[in-house]
Amino acid sequence: MSIQDTPRVLQSYTGGAWRTGSRDGKPLLNASTGEVVALIDASGLDYGAALEYGRDKGGPVLRAMTIHQRALMLKEIGLKLLEQKEDFYAESLWTGATRADGWVDIEGGIGTLLTLASKARRELPNAKIIPDGPVEALSKDASFSGQHILSPLQGVAIHINAFNFPIWGMLEKIAPTLIAGMPTIVKPASQTAYLTELMVRRIAAMGILPEGALQLISGSAGDLLDHVTCQDVVTFTGSAATGRMLKTAPAVVENSVRFTMEADSLNASVLGPDAGPGTEEFDLFVREIQREITTKAGQKCTAIRRAIVPAAHVDAVVAALKDRLAKNTTGDPSVEGTRMGPLASLEQREEVRDRIKDLQASARIVLGDPDDVRVASGDAEKGAFLNPVVLLADDPLNAAANDVEAFGPVVTLMPYDSVDQAVALTHRGKGSLVASVFTDSPEVAQEMVLGMAPMHGRVLIGNRRSAKSSTGHGSPLAPLVHGGPGRAGGGEELGGMRAVKHYMQRTAVQGAPRLLSAVTGIWSEGADTRADKHPFRKSVAELRIGDQIVTEAREVTEADVEHFAHFTGDTFYAHMDSEAAKANPFFDDRVAHGYLIASFAAGLFVDPDPGPVLANYGVDNLRFLTPVYFGDTLRVRLTCKEINPREGAGHAEVRWDCRVTNQHDEVVAQYDVLTMVAKEWP
Repeated sequence: MSIQDTPRVLQSYTGGAWRTGSRDGKPLLNASTGEVVALIDASGLDYGAALEYGRDKGGPVLRAMTIHQRALMLKEIGLKLLEQKEDFYAESLWTGATRADGWVDIEGGIGTLLTLASKARRELPNAKIIPDGPVEALSKDASFSGQHILSPLQGVAIHINAFNFPIWGMLEKIAPTLIAGMPTIVKPASQTAYLTELMVRRIAAMGILPEGALQLISGSAGDLLDHVTCQDVVTFTGSAATGRMLKTAPAVVENSVRFTMEADSLNASVLGPDAGPGTEEFDLFVREIQREITTKAGQKCTAIRRAIVPAAHVDAVVAALKDRLAKNTTGDPSVEGTRMGPLASLEQREEVRDRIKDLQASARIVLGDPDDVRVASGDAEKGAFLNPVVLLADDPLNAAANDVEAFGPVVTLMPYDSVDQAVALTHRGKGSLVASVFTDSPEVAQEMVLGMAPMHGRVLIGNRRSAKSSTGHGSPLAPLVHGGPGRAGGGEELGGMRAVKHYMQRTAVQGAPRLLSAVTGIWSEGADTRADKHPFRKSVAELRIGDQIVTEAREVTEADVEHFAHFTGDTFYAHMDSEAAKANPFFDDRVAHGYLIASFAAGLFVDPDPGPVLANYGVDNLRFLTPVYFGDTLRVRLTCKEINPREGAGHAEVRWDCRVTNQHDEVVAQYDVLTMVAKEWP
């Protein structure tokens, strides 16, 4: 039986159940053959109820978990999805994606989820809130202080996604949302929603996420945005026109709903003036253009739309592109040897053809013919195929390419005469997700990047030294920001743990330090302390923030400094030469080494016997504040500052506030000591 005879009826997942729309579904087609692969409809769904379900059912359970617990859920999901990846690849072919295209969407999406889950466990506390920045002392006597905290919003994040990355587009958004402790509703673009639905089915079947944490709408968003509140978040990826309509929805405006948009982006790549024919950077630039207009058939929000080239090298770039594109094989992605598949739909092909006509008002086609479709496999008419098209704008400052995006395998070459002009051309895009410059000149790199940065969310520098490891112009990465100003929507996604914070509320908390510490889980000056026994003799089960020891004093002698200097090789003049030290504006005489002070401090506060403290793994924020001279005596106050238990491990990370003072009670050194402490001992 053919695919056409058995199209899948897509369902929505709301209120803890799979639901079918009340009308006949709209047919979704295989992009290569025109066969019907699925039917989609979401009419009759109660979107207000779906939002309430997320808020009332999913939200409280997520917020009751710690950040690490939520991250571990995503890790488990990601690993299970990888085991099922071939099922996703099979349906990805229907979208027109080649295996390589699908890798970016499928394994790139799962990889993003796993990366964010890992970073959350490394960089964020195992707590329900995130302290944001240091404690601010608000009184001289340490009786009043303040700190910013981030807590999960108590609404639902609505993610309205584009058709080009039905898996990555979902996972890169839900990962930070769920880590933040916020439930989500995913609304994929209809053209490729069957792939998103398949993945949500697999995730739901795992039973890992709490009910209400993840819901899916397969079909029109209907009145969804009529039911949003000030605690909800809306993210959108798609056209600027649709984004503006959603952003100005009455409930969104009236309730000041957070709205993040990734919209049109006329991304530019610049060939540096130093990168002429025969240089490695020239070849890399041409290869990158070819890759960006053929990967996903150019249907990427980060694809190169404008290639900005020194006027003297335009002909060489056209010739080089002709050679590379001649090797491109367009066809059905299920057929071996296909390099570029079709666009996602016939409607999308006609849209791109219309935009090429707009571009032709101020540019001429130098490679390709949008009306002459040539394929090695697949149906040239029923499939949504379009061969690559390269245009040249002789008057680049006034070219339509600065305003019109053809969302397909299309690029416009734009000549320039100076670096300033090249930078100005990148700005004509009125804000973009990404720009790139190919150069091996530090001077060109500096001038271009500083000039381009204010108008772009990301700038890639391509050259021979990074070529093997670089992910390229068009690849957003989990640790780095994805988004851009102006036309690109003004939103921001990814960026490591920055993305998590988009779904949290920053609140300034003020009060007595003992109460502030109770809220944040971090000891600060003025909060309660306890000195019942040496804190290094306490396991995590016994240890509390504020547990403290004040040590005996130790005198620092000239012999100590001399020995340390010769033993370590640190014979810096301020430690060894009295006259030279006195000539230094910071010292009255020879001074002790800063690291000698830190070493003496450890000797004063460490309990040497085996115990629950397993290892010292670092020092943070070390500062030497007052010079130490011969005859000074040092004392240490060590206070348990923060306890961060590791999920599934027998230890916790414990942060200690270490303050070293002299005989005048002046602070000579201040820092955090980081240790691993057993949860139970013995």
